[in-house]
Amino acid sequence: MTERRRELLYDEICEKAVSYGIGMVGPEVIDEINILQATYQAMREAIAQMNPAPELLLNDAVTIPGVDIPQVPLIHGDALSVSIAAASILAKVTRDRYMRAADSIYPEYGFAGHKGYGTKAHSEAILTYGPCPLHRRTFLRKLLGECDA
Repeated sequence: MTERRRELLYDEICEKAVSYGIGMVGPEVIDEINILQATYQAMREAIAQMNPAPELLLNDAVTIPGVDIPQVPLIHGDALSVSIAAASILAKVTRDRYMRAADSIYPEYGFAGHKGYGTKAHSEAILTYGPCPLHRRTFLRKLLGECDA
């Protein structure tokens, strides 16, 4: 799906969804608790924002710990459930918008182009300019060839 199409669908989803929530976790939390646990935390934050609260969660291949709502994990859920597909679009557009905003603060890293993914250009920018506050230290250790302490 193109970025333009996701942007259009984002607005439609927000307008027509019964409820939705968006959770975000910063790089320091990801470094502290790991990417999977941080993802679960963001999912719990998103669920907590939903009003009305859901009675059942359809999840893309995971069961979220610490959630009392019944859950159904679906492998390739975004292809099987319009709800999961919509959540994926909201997450992707939110991240892309965040990274475009970060690009205006840290233009030397090219966040608007690679959206924070570990592309060659992104890695080269980190090696040239050093890390900024948005960079995960665990990612930097791998990039810089450092061992976990």
